[in-house]
Amino acid sequence: MNIKSLPFVILLAFFFGSSMVVSRFSVSQFEPATYIGIRMIISSMLAMLVYAALTGRRLPRDRELWKRASVLGVFGTAVPMTCVITALQYQSTGITSLMLSAAPALTILIAHLVLPDELLNRRKVIGVGLALAGALMLALSGEDGLPDVSASAPTGYLLTGIAVVFSAVTVVYARRYLRGYDAYDVGSIRIFSTALAVAPYSLLTVGFDVSAVDGAGVLALLYSALVGTFLGLLLSFYNVKRFGATPAVMATYIIPIVAGVGGVLFLGEVITPTMVFGMAVIVSGIALLQEYKKPAGVLRRFPHRGSY
Repeated sequence: MNIKSLPFVILLAFFFGSSMVVSRFSVSQFEPATYIGIRMIISSMLAMLVYAALTGRRLPRDRELWKRASVLGVFGTAVPMTCVITALQYQSTGITSLMLSAAPALTILIAHLVLPDELLNRRKVIGVGLALAGALMLALSGEDGLPDVSASAPTGYLLTGIAVVFSAVTVVYARRYLRGYDAYDVGSIRIFSTALAVAPYSLLTVGFDVSAVDGAGVLALLYSALVGTFLGLLLSFYNVKRFGATPAVMATYIIPIVAGVGGVLFLGEVITPTMVFGMAVIVSGIALLQEYKKPAGVLRRFPHRGSY
């Protein structure tokens, strides 16, 4: 992993990790689909307003960009976000974020098959194997990281697994088909298309009931919309475009630390020896996946510009 990407990776991990903690709190007051729908509507409105303020123009009208960024929004954001937030009803933020650590390993495998500058070597193969093994061990352990609950419902693991697959595939998709576009254009359309997909789903499946929401719930919703969605997705695409698919998803390995500690401090969750051991296995895989030399052609092809 290019060392220059480290600050961006850590910042993205904080955005998503803290938002996961906030989201688990929020599902105690919102239906998951309602929460996601409102969150994405706020984020899309914010994206359009900021876009107009920064560029002096409306959203781009490039049909190819809209098609490709909308695919990213629906399958790379709406589907995995709905799965993850629903899974938080069944398991802790720590377990959920640890399970999501399988996404980078799967992404690396897919990137090896379709991206010429993301090739596997023997060390990466072992690292991917360890990371996937750690996630599998957690799934088989049956723990959920919640107090006073002895075993997790398999629903949480299933939903998280679906999110992992969709996230991994769409990271590589963005790297291959969207890296020539402006990051803000893609991020704005991605958020807007996610809102268009999730809001009708929420109304059709669970309606619109916010009677249980208090002031803390409103603040949590606003934080997740601004930090976890708007800023997080924009920074995520920026990382993919500038540094490549592999370092762009390394934030997933730091998210469990942020989410796990936040869950313990603010939500009364627990960290078990099995979770610690699983994380140790995953971290061992991370160490083997890292490359500290600059990847050939990535930064040269995508130099830092103010348009990002």
